[in-house]
Amino acid sequence: MAKFSAPSILTALLVTLSLFFMVAGLNHFINPGFYLPLIPPYFPWKDWINWISGMIEIVLGLGLLFSRTRRISSWGIILLLLLFIPSHVYFIQIGSCVEDGLCVPPWVAWFRLLLVHPLLLLWAYQVKKLEK
Repeated sequence: MAKFSAPSILTALLVTLSLFFMVAGLNHFINPGFYLPLIPPYFPWKDWINWISGMIEIVLGLGLLFSRTRRISSWGIILLLLLFIPSHVYFIQIGSCVEDGLCVPPWVAWFRLLLVHPLLLLWAYQVKKLEK
């Protein structure tokens, strides 16, 4: 049976988080119609917000892979996740359903905001400690 060491697990978590953000960032360009309705109406320039957040996700995800940029990328992801909170709250306010788009039971939206989002914050905070 293979033994897993703490460094190999941390490396796997780092690469997984990096890929998660790079794929999510690319999806902003592939499928902008998914994200645009999730941006609250009180934010102007929704197309720019979508484009910029996608670019930032790609850059920060890539930055996690390099020791020289890992710490700043981790903090950047934490900041980005905090900036996404209004979108999650807005999604809950509109009944967790977008016409011709994402539609989930309300408990899923709350679960995402109250459990998944904090876990992503913690995950980003933890990988900044990985030295390689």
